Parts: sequence; C-alpha cells; structure tokens
Amino acid sequence: MNTATTVLPPWAQALKLAYESGAHGQFILHGNVADRFVLNGRLVGVVEYLDARLLQGFPLVFVFDPGNGLSALRSSEGFQAWPGAAQLSSVGHDPRAAVELISRYLRYRGNLRALGRGEAEPVAVLVRGADQFLPANRAGDFETASLASLVRDWAGESPFAELPFVSLLIADNLHDLHPLVANNPRVERVQLPLPQKPEIEQALAQLRVDHPSAFDAGQGSEIADQLAGVSLSALQSLVRRRAHEGQQLAEADWINVRKAMIEGDAAGLIEFIRSERTLDDYHSPEALKAWLRQDMALWRKSDLRALPMGYIFCGPVGTGKTYLVECLAGEASVPVVKLKNFRDRWVGSSEGNLEKIFRLIRALGRCIVFVDEADQTLGKRDSGSGDSGLSGRLYSMIAQEMSDGKNRGRVMWILASSRPDLIEVDLKRPGRIDVKIPLLPTSTEHESAGLLHALLKRLDVSPGVDALAELDLPLLLTPGAAEALAVKVYRRVRTLEESTVDAVRACLVGYQPPVPLDVLEFQMRIAIREATDMQFVPERLRPYGATPA
Repeated sequence: MNTATTVLPPWAQALKLAYESGAHGQFILHGNVADRFVLNGRLVGVVEYLDARLLQGFPLVFVFDPGNGLSALRSSEGFQAWPGAAQLSSVGHDPRAAVELISRYLRYRGNLRALGRGEAEPVAVLVRGADQFLPANRAGDFETASLASLVRDWAGESPFAELPFVSLLIADNLHDLHPLVANNPRVERVQLPLPQKPEIEQALAQLRVDHPSAFDAGQGSEIADQLAGVSLSALQSLVRRRAHEGQQLAEADWINVRKAMIEGDAAGLIEFIRSERTLDDYHSPEALKAWLRQDMALWRKSDLRALPMGYIFCGPVGTGKTYLVECLAGEASVPVVKLKNFRDRWVGSSEGNLEKIFRLIRALGRCIVFVDEADQTLGKRDSGSGDSGLSGRLYSMIAQEMSDGKNRGRVMWILASSRPDLIEVDLKRPGRIDVKIPLLPTSTEHESAGLLHALLKRLDVSPGVDALAELDLPLLLTPGAAEALAVKVYRRVRTLEESTVDAVRACLVGYQPPVPLDVLEFQMRIAIREATDMQFVPERLRPYGATPA
C-alpha cells in the first residue's frame, strides 16, 4: 500500500501495517465511514480517500455498492486481457454476480501464477454498504449466508490468501453486518473514529479558504476544541449554509452549533446537555457536595488515580437525581450525554445504535454519560429467551465500555435509579461504578425548611428559613414534593394575595405527599443499603438501612 507524504490517521496506519505485514488481507471498516475526509485541500468520501492514501500501488481497484453496482475505479492491462472482463458492464447491481466475477478473475490470476506465467498483479476491492446486502438480520437466510460465505473466503482461502489482494468492506456499524463476515477471525476490524482536533483544524482551515464569509477573522484554532464529536460532513454543511446566508459564525455560536450537529448525527439516540448550574444550586448535605467537589477538582487537575469511573445516584423518586447530574456537569465544565432509547426491533440494530453512541462518546473528550432509569435501560446479563438474547448482548457491550480503563478521566458514567437493587451486580462493581450515593428526603424540620426556602427563593416569595422552620413542615420531604408545594404556595400568594407564611400554612392543611409513605420508605431503605459510605446518609435516616427491604 502506497501513501502520500501526509501523515496517515491512526486507523489508516493500522490498516496499512496489517496488510503489508501479511497479517490480514480483508478489513471491515466501520464507524464514521459516512463522513468526509481531508484530502489535498478537499473534503472527500471514504472511497476516494482510501484510494488516494492507501491504494495507489494497486493497478486494479474494484468498487461495488448496492446503488451503483460494480465498476473498476482503476483497470489494469491484465484485467482487460482476461476473457471475462467484458462481463463487468453486465453485472449491474447484483452483489452475487459481482462477488463471483471478482473471485473468478482472482482464481484466473492464481492459476497463471501457478503455471509460472508471471506474477499476480495487486488487486483491491472496495465494498461500500456491505451491511446492506450482507445484513445481520438475515443471518438465517440461505442465499444471504451463501453470499457471506463467498466474501468470507476472500479473507483466507486459497488462492485469495496467496495473492496480493485486499478487500475492504465498509459498513456503518459492525453489528449490522452478517456474523459469518463480522465474526471471522481472519478479518481485521478497523473502526473509523469521529474526527479529532487535527482533522477538525485541517477541515476548518480549508473551509475558511473556501467560504471566508462564514468566519469571523478573529477566530483562532480554539474553535477545534469546541467541535469535538462533530463530523466533518456536518461541519461542511453548516459552513456552506452560513456562507450562502451571508452570516458569520461567531465564537459564541459554536457551543450551540456543536450541540445541534452532534444530536443530528446521533439520530435521536442521545440528548446533549450543557449545564450552567453548579453544586451551589443543589440543596443537599454538605458531606455529599464536598465529596463531589473533591472529585471534580481531581478531574480538572487530571489527577486520575483516585477519580471514580462512575457513580450511581439512587434514592426515592423526586429526590433530584437528574438535577444533580446537571449541577455536577456544570461544576466540572463538561457536556452531558444522556442516553435515550437505543433499542430497536430489528436484529443487530440496537447493537449498532450502541456502537454509534460509544463512537460519539469517545470523540467528545471529557464528558459525562448519564443513564436515567438505569435499572430499565441497561438490560440484564440473562433475560431469558423472550428477546432472543438482545438484553444480554446490550448488557455485555455496556459493561465492557464502562470498564474500559482508557476512559478514566475522559468519560464518567452516572446511573440514576430509584431501584438500584435491580441493576446487575457486575455493573455496580468498582472499576465500573466506584461510588454509590443515596439521595434522600429531609430528616429534620430544619432541613425541610431549608429545602422549601431554596425553592421559594427562586420564585421570589420566600419568608426565610427561620420563618418556615416555625411551621409544622412535613419530614421526608423530597425536592420533587417540595417543588410542588412551593408552586402551590406561590399560586396562593399571587392569586389570593396572602403572605407566604399564611399560604404555606394553608397548603399544609390536608397535605398528602406525592409518593405514598410505604413506597418512599422502601426506596429509601434500598438506597441506604447501596451507599458506598454512610457519611452520605443523615444520622436520623441510618436506621432505615438496617431494616430488611
């Protein structure tokens, strides 16, 4: 494989080494394969990039995709002299006919070589959209399996393994590809990541030349830092649109632009949150906030030896688990990626969705991955035969990603659940989740007064903590219940022109907590028993943890 003087990205270097060393002749390129790539001052597709950077030493290069059929990107004299070359134009869009034509030619070259009639010429095959005609969801279909077997033979059977032959199968997601090919031990799987800072800087430099009207002259290379996780194709589309509208992309726009582009690329699989809140905005025991602030300080200083891989925030419904995640993200000044519904009805699609999510997370740099309702979202190691093993496969992928030591200091996982006892024990072990923090209701009248004061203060109607503490406020008050009470008080103040104290007193008459007491206490017991450290649990609530749940 020949290369230009330009330094290859790591994935291309790995591919080149594996082929030139003879370790592999077939490669599955998956991941960010639909993006654009910087090539000689242009942004091009993956086929053109591979040809220019890796395949210039191959006189014969076939390209096949379901839309355009089979063609020769570059044809050789040896192929033109082959009697079957005339069939190239008649193959059309039939993948079996294309695979068989290429295989016949390679066997022809192998026979010539065996007869001592010249060396076999290097041949490359680029297959775009391999997952479209070799899909995982048709693994039981005989015709598809037969075609997958033919493609699999290219990886190591004679004569293909003895020839200077490379086949590059391109698919968006590895799990979308037929298992006969995807799981072949003789194939090298190469994941193309989302662009990193050097690629983004190159693309921005070229886009600035092509569309200067879209850029502020004062903008520097720091823009690339703000665009981690953004595909070059999305970036190119945005710049072209702004240039056409005659609008400049100001530096303040890039954060919102990044959010929109990442969510667009993720196709509804994630929600991208950037928080302006800090732990000062969260009403909780100081011991809890002090611990979290210490961890965030370690993260900012890149002192990773004591930094947890992840947290579980557990506790009754309404205790502000999601809100705490937003405050923690603001404290760390990192984005939050919230996982949405990535499960799909089609075989392989859910796994492919997770691949896409993980690819995005790795490209973002430092970020928090938030999984709400984790007991439902993360699946089970063994969920029986009801879903054909899907939950088990998803569980395995998530568990592996969560325990990847290379992510320490880059990705922090936060799981939230009111039923942490339903989350698989393996997912909660140290090395995946190091710290389990219970979020609990108030345990004293003064805590209830402080919580209600914080919420009424946001509504500009608080009479102060001392005035509220004189009222008969309920215990075991959650932030959710307190917020509902505060809104009710505010409504009375504004509509009946009552004082806040009178409004609170009136709202407490016949007060019913939004969560039944038995449910609240049951979820409290579970959360306390899960706690990593009892310093997170107020002393008055610790007896709940000793009561059988």
